[in-house]
Amino acid sequence: MTFLITAGPTREPIDPVRYISNRSSGKMGYAIAEAALDVGHDVVLVSGPVNLAPPTKTKFISVSTTDEMFEAVHRYADELDVCVLCAAVADYKPTKISPTKIKKRAAGTSLELIPTCDILQSLGRQQNRKFLLVGFAAETDHLEANATKKLREKNCDIIVANDACVAMETDENELLILFCDGETKRISRASKTFLARELVKIFANSQQKRLTKKL
Repeated sequence: MTFLITAGPTREPIDPVRYISNRSSGKMGYAIAEAALDVGHDVVLVSGPVNLAPPTKTKFISVSTTDEMFEAVHRYADELDVCVLCAAVADYKPTKISPTKIKKRAAGTSLELIPTCDILQSLGRQQNRKFLLVGFAAETDHLEANATKKLREKNCDIIVANDACVAMETDENELLILFCDGETKRISRASKTFLARELVKIFANSQQKRLTKKL
């Protein structure tokens, strides 16, 4: 199968030296890419800025902004079997980017923001999509309720949810996996390497079931 995996944060520039971003390390997405490669899948890895070396044998695409990630993902959408959107994409970006460094002001300043493009929702809206669509939900409260809402609103096949306070900048995680048919699965705290192997099995099996139903 061909997997496309997004990983890491995106950065939305404010001026030539500042940007809006988040604390995502990219470790989960990179671990999923490694796990998929280890069992013989082809992998396209679309990554925001991280301090990780891309796995060998991947088709690696480095991006910075959400718009760049959107374009890269859609470039390969028709070739995929499994699309795993693990990246922590910025939700907002400045309405204007200053061409010069914004100077510090004693009176303070304000920044007007607008929503970034929604990559997951754009894929979920595709009619008769061939690929399994997997979203990730990092939440700080009401984990299952928020993840279930995202599963429905984005029209995903699977949502992988986790407590953002547990997962950020660590090598371990614990997961709640929600399926569009109402099934749920929990994986207790473990290394991201172990979790990635389990997820790849789940994703591949789920896509195989989808294909079988269509025959």
